[in-house]
Amino acid sequence: MKLSIIIPVYNEERTIDRLISIIKGVDLKEVKKEIVVIDDGSKDKTVEKLKKIEGIKLILHKKNSGKGAAIRTGIKHVTGGIVIIQDADLEYNPNEYYKLIKPIIEGKTKVVYGSRRLNKKNKKHSGVSFYFGGLVLTALANILYGIRITDEPTCYKVFRTDILKGISLKCNRFEFCPEVTAKIAKKGLNIYEVPISYVPRSTKQGKKIRWRDGIAGALTLLKYRFFD
Repeated sequence: MKLSIIIPVYNEERTIDRLISIIKGVDLKEVKKEIVVIDDGSKDKTVEKLKKIEGIKLILHKKNSGKGAAIRTGIKHVTGGIVIIQDADLEYNPNEYYKLIKPIIEGKTKVVYGSRRLNKKNKKHSGVSFYFGGLVLTALANILYGIRITDEPTCYKVFRTDILKGISLKCNRFEFCPEVTAKIAKKGLNIYEVPISYVPRSTKQGKKIRWRDGIAGALTLLKYRFFD
């Protein structure tokens, strides 16, 4: 069994080497790790740092195309039986990987979402707009697709690799989350949620998602429900 970790990266020189160091130290028991990093045209020293890190599979985009485009590239290069998406900052804790992949290993499900809402210890948010935007997207996904999840825009989405590779994704930016949720739901697959910890960062600290991405997310959910 191998876990492939897809890390889309854009201008994360402050956190990328520390993040990968943490991932390498994660104990997954009998499960091996494959770290697939896609640099999406960084303009800082991110690539310089990545090229010095051993034991990763590094793919470079010549120009910035967006998180969704980077993830789609990463999917083409994974070889593990399970895939997890990992942001390049330190908002999410890689030490929680095993509890996220365990339901798939045990055959309980084929898709796992790490839910920030289910962990009552998470008290901080990146901002009011981020918090309520997440609630709206989650509610919209539940209503449109007849699912029952608590955190649609979570980064920690885990898939059995054959399931993820079997989905035709078209996303380029942050609409990866609503698109993959929509298409998973339309396949009738159960999304199993696991509580996770969360340490948010602000836009001043480098958070890239904006209010317009929330609108794009809502439109994506509507699009794949009624027009695709």
